Amino acid sequence: MFRHILSGSLIAGLLAGAASADTLRDALVSSYQSNPTLTAQREALKATDASVAIARAGGRLQVSGTVGINRDLSRSGILDTGGKGPTLSTGVDISYPFFNGGSVRNSIEAAKTRVEAGRATLRAVEGDVFTQAVSVYMDVIRDRAIVELNQNNVRVLTTNLEATRDRFQIGDVTRTDVAQSEARLQLGRSQLAISQGQLLSSEANYRAVVGHPPGNLAPPPPLPPLPATAEEAVKIALANNPDLVAIVRSARAAGYDVRVAEAGRLPTLSGVVSGTYVNELGGASSGFPSTGTQTTAGLNARVPIYQGGLPSARVRQARALEGQLLEQVVGAERTVVAQARSAFATYEAAQKAIQANTIAVQANELALEGTRAERSVGTRNVLDVLNAEQELLNSQVLLVTAKRDAYVAGFQLLNAMGVADAADLGLDGGPLYDPLGNYRRVANNWNDWAGEPRHMPVATRTISTTELPQNPAVTPTLVPGPVLTEPVVTSGVTQPPQ
Repeated sequence: MFRHILSGSLIAGLLAGAASADTLRDALVSSYQSNPTLTAQREALKATDASVAIARAGGRLQVSGTVGINRDLSRSGILDTGGKGPTLSTGVDISYPFFNGGSVRNSIEAAKTRVEAGRATLRAVEGDVFTQAVSVYMDVIRDRAIVELNQNNVRVLTTNLEATRDRFQIGDVTRTDVAQSEARLQLGRSQLAISQGQLLSSEANYRAVVGHPPGNLAPPPPLPPLPATAEEAVKIALANNPDLVAIVRSARAAGYDVRVAEAGRLPTLSGVVSGTYVNELGGASSGFPSTGTQTTAGLNARVPIYQGGLPSARVRQARALEGQLLEQVVGAERTVVAQARSAFATYEAAQKAIQANTIAVQANELALEGTRAERSVGTRNVLDVLNAEQELLNSQVLLVTAKRDAYVAGFQLLNAMGVADAADLGLDGGPLYDPLGNYRRVANNWNDWAGEPRHMPVATRTISTTELPQNPAVTPTLVPGPVLTEPVVTSGVTQPPQ
């Protein structure tokens, strides 16, 4: 119930911002459609789907044919019938396994269970990619705000330096005041350069995750109501987290693998029908007919008596792998609990930081205004004003950072609770990928000649023509698709467009 409330609230928030050109919803839709981590995981699930058909093939009818043309090089004694051929022989063998110790049945169940694990893993990858998209989206918003704050700070410090120099010319301040203003301006320029470098890094990460450079990003929609306590968040996570679901399903599949290994000790029974046709192409000799046919039907039983210890080794191996996964279940559970508690704690701390830094910004604005006024009447010096300006800048940067941290931690909490995949977010950028569609198509396949065309990458490339070397490692024959051709300026930095 709580999951539906969370999902509904987040869907409403994402749709509310759909009117803007570059919204968080747009970034999530682009990531969902073209992020290579996600598209690769879909292909991995398709491979897992095919394992069900592979397992089922072991319990189906097997038909094989043989054709041979042979000529004797020599015959002597009672084998000399007067002719050496050539002889044409053809045969058809049909077999059906009646009993195989349960290996096919358990192989099928193991494959189906691994498909369930694969679907859960796909959900987990979706949530992780969306969390990355939210993180890089908020990083760009934060870093652009910090760059703007530092640019404004440099402008203010430049004006302060000019005013201080003017006052020094008339003897109102000393050379020390001018030096302090010059030093603080250079420090401001250093902070601006660092913040611009961080912005470039964040925009590059956005480009890698979302698939195109960021434009003018709209503020994100509000997060849905989150659990009131860490314990409540942990309960939801332990019920819904897809990583935990995936490892549990994998452990169950390993249990079926043990039964498959144990079946190697049991007898097998198959029904066999065969037909053979022989034609001595050189003609009949010694009165024998030149052609002949034979058909047989029967039961073949295989009773293993001694196999050199192979079945026991396979059982031990399967048991050990099952034990490994059972241990990993506990590890995954620990991780989920830690992720939920960590994200909850980070979110709570960031909320408190937002409140404190909001008050700090207001107080520092008032303090700066007062310090400037007191400086004008001679009760404060230039250094006091510079310090007040730096404290205001620091509190503004901390406020912007806390807002980013709170939103990202909140979404990380949603992801830990298992409510951050595509279905939960209600993305409306097109039809959602249906993992059941491929499963229905391939899991019960009977056709030996059915196949798949060569996969064409769905993920979009993000390189530009200016970045492309003469001899790239990734060639159009390997990964076809356009590259970016025209630069676009974002945040004062030239970036390739979508």
